[in-house]
Amino acid sequence: MPRFHLTLLLVLLSCSAYSQNSFQIKGKVHSKEGNKPIESATVYVVAVKDSAVVDYSITEKNGSFSISVRKQANPILLKVSSLGYKTYVKRYPDLNANLDAAEILMEDEATNLDEVIIKSEAPPIRIKNDTLEFNASSFKVRPDANVEALLKQLPGVEIDSDGKITVNGKEVNQILVNGKPFFDKDGKIALQNLPSDIINKVQITDSKTKKEEISGVKAASNNASINLTIDEDKNKGFFGKVMGGYGTDDRYESSLLANYFKGKQKISILASSNNINSTGFSMNEIFDSMGGGRNNSIYTSDNGSFGINGMNFGGGKGITQSNMVGLNYADEFIKDMDFNGSYFYTDANAKNTNRTRQVNLLPGGNYTTESDAQTVDDKYAHNFNTNFEYKIDSTSTIYLSPKFVKANSKFRSDSNEFSEDENGLRLNERSANTFDETDNTSFSNQIYYFKTLKRKGRSISLGFDNENSKDETSNLNRSATTFFRDTDNDGVIDEVSEDNRNQTIFNRRIKDSYSASFEYMEPIVDSVRLKIAVEYNRQKTITDKNAFDFDGLSGSYSDRNDLLSNYLSSATNTVTPSAGINIEKNKMYFGVSAGTSITKFENNSLYLGQATVLNKDYVLPSANAYINYRFSKSKSLWANYTYTVDFPTANQILPVEDLSDALNTYIGNPDVNPNKSHYTYISFRDYDYATKSGYSLYGGGTFYDNQVVSSTVYDESRKRTTTYENISGSYSTWFGGNWNKSIKHEAHSYRFGIGLSAGYSKSIGYTNGELFDAKALRLTPRVSFNYDYGELFSINPTYNFTYSDTQYTNYTLEKTSNVLHKFNIQTTTYWPKHVVFGNDFGYNYNSNIADGFKKDFYLWNSSLGYNFLGDKLLAKVKVYDLLNQNQSATRTITATSIRDEENIVLKRYLMFSLTYKLDKFGGKGKERKSRRWMD
Repeated sequence: MPRFHLTLLLVLLSCSAYSQNSFQIKGKVHSKEGNKPIESATVYVVAVKDSAVVDYSITEKNGSFSISVRKQANPILLKVSSLGYKTYVKRYPDLNANLDAAEILMEDEATNLDEVIIKSEAPPIRIKNDTLEFNASSFKVRPDANVEALLKQLPGVEIDSDGKITVNGKEVNQILVNGKPFFDKDGKIALQNLPSDIINKVQITDSKTKKEEISGVKAASNNASINLTIDEDKNKGFFGKVMGGYGTDDRYESSLLANYFKGKQKISILASSNNINSTGFSMNEIFDSMGGGRNNSIYTSDNGSFGINGMNFGGGKGITQSNMVGLNYADEFIKDMDFNGSYFYTDANAKNTNRTRQVNLLPGGNYTTESDAQTVDDKYAHNFNTNFEYKIDSTSTIYLSPKFVKANSKFRSDSNEFSEDENGLRLNERSANTFDETDNTSFSNQIYYFKTLKRKGRSISLGFDNENSKDETSNLNRSATTFFRDTDNDGVIDEVSEDNRNQTIFNRRIKDSYSASFEYMEPIVDSVRLKIAVEYNRQKTITDKNAFDFDGLSGSYSDRNDLLSNYLSSATNTVTPSAGINIEKNKMYFGVSAGTSITKFENNSLYLGQATVLNKDYVLPSANAYINYRFSKSKSLWANYTYTVDFPTANQILPVEDLSDALNTYIGNPDVNPNKSHYTYISFRDYDYATKSGYSLYGGGTFYDNQVVSSTVYDESRKRTTTYENISGSYSTWFGGNWNKSIKHEAHSYRFGIGLSAGYSKSIGYTNGELFDAKALRLTPRVSFNYDYGELFSINPTYNFTYSDTQYTNYTLEKTSNVLHKFNIQTTTYWPKHVVFGNDFGYNYNSNIADGFKKDFYLWNSSLGYNFLGDKLLAKVKVYDLLNQNQSATRTITATSIRDEENIVLKRYLMFSLTYKLDKFGGKGKERKSRRWMD
């Protein structure tokens, strides 16, 4: 608390001092020819002495601007920059009063615009058509800070506690380096490992698919893409780091990252090994790979799993020991051919202790299941990813992206569970020892060819995608299940039966998916193009299951069990011709397409010697529409609509009994029809770069005309038999918004954020033959604040509140609710010189979790580091979970159950680590200095 009071005092004093010593610079920016207002021109003030940017703003629609600048005793330059115009510069001897720059007239730039961008001084921010560009050197970050720290300084950019990045409310789903992926397109490795001082520009655009990128059309997505360009003199050299640490309870961490850049050739190697639930790739100078607090965006301290580029690493819940090595290579082998490839090897061992209490909701009376389990999960995988892009000539381009995965997993579990009714009467119990081993092989590829024809706007494109996978699993099941029955309903057990198993099931699953498409674009007028397309899709899944009971005479699993053996096959063949139009205006981009999907749905099975063939033909509509309308450079509206059809799986539609679970039997229903849904989404964004504040609003939902749902019937012992039915009228909606503002002056920097995410859904299904529905409401408001005082101190408190409420129909329980509070505060001090001291303190409270599960806990991580050898060597002492209170207790509320779960987590440990940083650019070691303050 003293730290918080000190911070509050500093904030109040700095605001008071600023109000007494700041002055307004205002004016209007017009074109000299035609005297028209220039919108989104960058106006900035520069100190003559050292060229440091004092502050900046962006002109409004009418060309006006206003900047609050503290008193300047030395000469300053007022500069105005806009694409297509010569940079305006005017010198002032000082600034000790409000300044009216009146009307500033910009002259046309006769030089080629590309040359102007390269040769002219870059303003802090520039808006170029659909691209927002930040000049990295204009934004203050500490020496050796990573790219993530740089992004946090940019106006309109927010990074939440889960690592999700938004720009003016638009979610970022792709981060590139010089236009290419750095290991992964989601950018986690680049954010955490690239030093910020090699970055020249941060360019933000609408995220495009590879098809949109090659064809040159505007993006149809509602996501943003960040491209990091590297300084020309830093794009030739070597940089990296090596880190190692060892701590109490035999905890350890280690990682290596090495990068060599030479023009278009880039080689990166990374490796890690640790047993603290981490990927190991972080240049966070405070906590390295330690999870929790500020590293929650990359690591999950109580989960142990993580993902890169769609590949899952780690072991899931529990405590994970993992190893990884990766190689990324990018180059231009021949002119106009770009290549990018990566290889990962990963292995992980996760151990977990799980305890669960689940209330199962039934129309006639609920029952409770309690379970505990000890699990061990071992995995390893080889992952190869490559892509080639070759510009054949000025009119045609071809793109290929093959991927290959070879993986193996082993899962062991020792578990016990029992179920009781509301009166405490035992219904069933089970103890089980299982072992599963799976070999997985998968290959996927994307091929896309695009060619422009003679007439402007006319083009053709061809695409082909495939995904082929094979899983071969052996499952060893030794279990004993007991069922208790009260046949005369007098509250006394009078019948007991058992289901004991000692068997092995071999399951082979093959999945093949192919897609081919052709698209022709014909311009009608300059801004309108007609699109004619046809697409063919084929998907086929085969499941071949063979079960064998243990034969005591032979001492092997050789007694075939026909009740558990079956063969299932399901395939869809779909042809979809469609037509649509694209309208591309200066402020609007609109696209709509509609067609007819003709599908042949083929299913067959073999079970207990009986073959079933089930074929159906469907003719269904397909539709997709979206619009992106820009009211101004800062305001935009985006909306889309999609009609989607998904077909049932083989086990949902084929009349084959799955008896592999003694407590739950599944059987398909040949009469179920496909899922049919409407998806819609709308968002509005406004960010004012003049005031460095903005907000966004969004809403959307999925509405089902038809949905396949489970229908479960329970016997007296609560043994379940589940089949599938169709329902209509269910939906899931979501909505929310956020507001943020940045204030910078002198050594003080403030960032404020307020947000709300919410959802409302209606689930429908069958339980014990009765139709139920559950209406669920979720509200999650959040607030955040960040304050930096020069290079000495930083504090970042955040608070999240989640309220969940579910109303039930046809259950004995009418409603349930839950409240979750999450508070976190991060502090960092860089004083005295060379010393880094960081603290992450968090508090979690779960209101309605069941008795026996702890409702709240504190998590406090602390780190003290010292830099040696010109800040190349960093030694740290870190403590995880200083109060030894960490836990993982969660409550999940669904339409049919209320589940409380607890898993083992990392507890308190102390770690000592050393980090050594290497860098050499253009034949010289990198000069270490921080970005300039914008003052």
